[in-house]
Amino acid sequence: MDNPKLPSSGSISAPIRVLLADDHDLFRQGVRRLLEAAEDIDVVSEASNGEQAVRLVEEFAPDVVLLDIGMPDLSGIDAARIIKTRSPRTGLIMLTVHGEEEFLFEAIKAGAMGYLLKDCTAEELLRAVRVVYEGEGLLAPTMAAKVMHEFAKVRSTHDLAAVMNPLTQREVEILQHVASGLANKEIALRLGISERTVKNHLSNIMEKLHVNSRTQAAVYALRSGLVPDDRV
Repeated sequence: MDNPKLPSSGSISAPIRVLLADDHDLFRQGVRRLLEAAEDIDVVSEASNGEQAVRLVEEFAPDVVLLDIGMPDLSGIDAARIIKTRSPRTGLIMLTVHGEEEFLFEAIKAGAMGYLLKDCTAEELLRAVRVVYEGEGLLAPTMAAKVMHEFAKVRSTHDLAAVMNPLTQREVEILQHVASGLANKEIALRLGISERTVKNHLSNIMEKLHVNSRTQAAVYALRSGLVPDDRV
């Protein structure tokens, strides 16, 4: 008997088309079953290496791609660079065992909007797919905590002033929430403002900081010490 479909978040009118890329067949099959149990997600294809993932993105034009980093022929990060160049609107999520900060930053530079570890919960994975589909970014909580601790070691008054100077108090507050891993809807609820207002503030923040995504803005905030230690 087929598994019953899990309820969607309610905001998706058509299924989110997802491509899976992982060289471990059993893991990939398990993720596929999990995703396809959600009524708003459709897995359109699977790849077992980076080169195949690039080809299948061109063939199926998925909305979101889940990429392992350590794949044969072409790594997930290298595949992400190619995919982002050829299909800029495709959302990229790294789903990996690599918890080291250097992999996170390489993934972000390659165009990834999400970074999850393979021990994440089903709810975290489904949320990441939906959030990235909506054009937002998401870091695994454990990764965000590691990055915060790492950059706390190299903070300086100059770096903090350089970031805070062009931003309003509200923009700094929103950027702190973004760096803590909150989606736009969650930020809006916490601050008592509309989701559209949050999006407008984020656009202004990215323009002022000269970054291209909310994930890059979050990393900027972490590196510059805008997220206090008590948020870790």
